[in-house]
Amino acid sequence: MSISYAPAGKSGKWDGALDWLQMLSGVSLILFMWCHMLLVSSVVISPNVMNAIAHFFEATGMAQVGGPLIFLVFLTHFVLAARKIPFRADGQKTIWQHARMMRHGDTWLWVVQVVSAMIILVMGSIHMWVILTDLPITAAKSAARIQGGFWAVFYLILLPLAELHVGIGLYRIGVKWGFVKDKERPKFKRSENMITLLFVGIGLVTLVRFLFLSIN
Repeated sequence: MSISYAPAGKSGKWDGALDWLQMLSGVSLILFMWCHMLLVSSVVISPNVMNAIAHFFEATGMAQVGGPLIFLVFLTHFVLAARKIPFRADGQKTIWQHARMMRHGDTWLWVVQVVSAMIILVMGSIHMWVILTDLPITAAKSAARIQGGFWAVFYLILLPLAELHVGIGLYRIGVKWGFVKDKERPKFKRSENMITLLFVGIGLVTLVRFLFLSIN
């Protein structure tokens, strides 16, 4: 019986290509998250502003095409990242033990990113499914959803988790791909923490605006 195998060099090239795709999909999702947050937060200025922006995306077909495309990138990114996530109990135990033993900040960031990714996969999928199956997007619809109670709690959990995951992801991309040098890590990490807090703050203000928005 003959046994076929992939040469180490070829395997390494594939891993490198998949890492590159993971980085590109991650950056795309980070940019989308920030743009999405800013566009939705336009309701703070006026519901009419948010409705006008949503209407533009509807009229140009960007919502109908872009929404499913983002969902596909979202799932692809998770599959690519899952290559390095231990799903077996023994692997998870080993990672946890190493993280505690090493007491290395960046290692703990990876652990937090993995845990948050699992939760975001479920909650993010639910969010996108609800939005994409209830087009067009309007300020009144969003407000009614938030004022229902369940979704307010849902987004109070998803919002900080998503922004935390995005912040850690941007930091790790910068470090892994050499955009951030060793001596620049502390400064970059502080800047990223401030950006994360800024977007969490924007998200909370937006949620409060939806809670008190008249939908009559």
